[in-house]
Amino acid sequence: MTKAQIGKWGRSLAVRLPKALVEKFNLHEGDEFDMAALERALSDDKERRREEALERIRNANWKLPDDYKFDRDEANSR
Repeated sequence: MTKAQIGKWGRSLAVRLPKALVEKFNLHEGDEFDMAALERALSDDKERRREEALERIRNANWKLPDDYKFDRDEANSR
């Protein structure tokens, strides 16, 4: 999740954008942008990274032992 910091700018509030976000969208001082479009782009990027991670897992061809049985209670025990 990308976070932005809200700060004081004169008598107004301003959002401070992380450098990675500024570079990714090639933003410059004075640029205007649509917050909803930015949010959608970030969401799409997150979904793409998720799909890439799942694809890497699928391609790893990990094999579980034939007698393996997932136990939800055991996995969530503390």
